[in-house]
Amino acid sequence: SAANAPDDDAPNRYSRTERTVYGRYSRDANSSGSSLPSNTLEKRIEELEWELAKERQENARLMKMAQDKEELIGKLKEEIDLLNR
Repeated sequence: SAANAPDDDAPNRYSRTERTVYGRYSRDANSSGSSLPSNTLEKRIEELEWELAKERQENARLMKMAQDKEELIGKLKEEIDLLNR
């Protein structure tokens, strides 16, 4: 169950990141008199969204690996207990 705990807060962490990144670029564009064209900002947002999707996929892969290893450890502990009896 400990392996599932980080998964619970993952969606919140990503949504905060997305809001922070979007908010930062929106403020930068507004404060600088829109010195960056909106298509540049849109392109940057698309790049960040793509990068975020890659990171989420990698995170899911690593979480699955950790869960598999936890299951293996549990099975090996059971086997050790049986061998010790």
